[in-house]
Amino acid sequence: MPGDAAKEIEKIVKEAGTSFYWGMRLQPRAKREAIFAIYAFCREVDDIADSDQEVPVKLKGLETWRGKIENLFQGVSDDLITKALMPAVTSFNLEKNAFLAIIDGMEMDARGPIQAPTRKQLDLYCARVAGAVGLLCIRIFGESGKKGKEVADALGRALQLTNILRDLKEDAEWDRLYLPIDLLEKHGITTTSPGEVLAHAKLDQVCRELAGIAAAEFARADAIMASCNKQNIKPALIMRGAYLGTLERLQKRGWSPEAVAKQPSNLTKTLGKAQKLMVALRHAIG
Repeated sequence: MPGDAAKEIEKIVKEAGTSFYWGMRLQPRAKREAIFAIYAFCREVDDIADSDQEVPVKLKGLETWRGKIENLFQGVSDDLITKALMPAVTSFNLEKNAFLAIIDGMEMDARGPIQAPTRKQLDLYCARVAGAVGLLCIRIFGESGKKGKEVADALGRALQLTNILRDLKEDAEWDRLYLPIDLLEKHGITTTSPGEVLAHAKLDQVCRELAGIAAAEFARADAIMASCNKQNIKPALIMRGAYLGTLERLQKRGWSPEAVAKQPSNLTKTLGKAQKLMVALRHAIG
């Protein structure tokens, strides 16, 4: 039964030990259960993409989830997560394409380490792994119209770019580099090797320009949220505050190779409760 599945998912989230659980406990039951189900789905597909399995195995696992989402929107659920998602899809009119977009984003990582994507590729990645998650969540929280979609897009991009600027060292340890190639080339960096880019003297210039793009997305989100129902977008406002603070601290510190090298490898351990909550809510997403 869906209710039993929701209870089991909530238990799993609680046992994960994340502050995300306690933050969402404050939400009404239907919203709380829906968000927990989204969280479980995102963690499941993210774990597939980040696993040590061979690429064909990862792709097969993600394709299996595409099938499960198609079945879910046909009213069929055959596992714990989709059983928990069923009431959320019905109650909050969640979009199938948002779930599929998240899987597509995970596939971009699963196919091999992303290194110096084009701006177009980076925009697509941000829209899939952050904007799509935001769209599902903001509908659950109550802003289901055009403005909600616009907030999810702008804020999702702002948050994901902030993540990229924050996690340079950790991503490089996975052989990943999300800094766009056009900015690298603009500032005279010709290599796309993560280690070499992070050691380059022009790294700070690249990151400061990308930070400016992130700040512009925060401003775009602010302009849209100013005309939204404040109660419905309260979680988005909390998310905005936490991540904008992170971006501003990074801008103050800078991205010299020395500063980046000193970053803790797992920065989520150094974040405050509000930021941990939003890292978890992204997916990616806790």
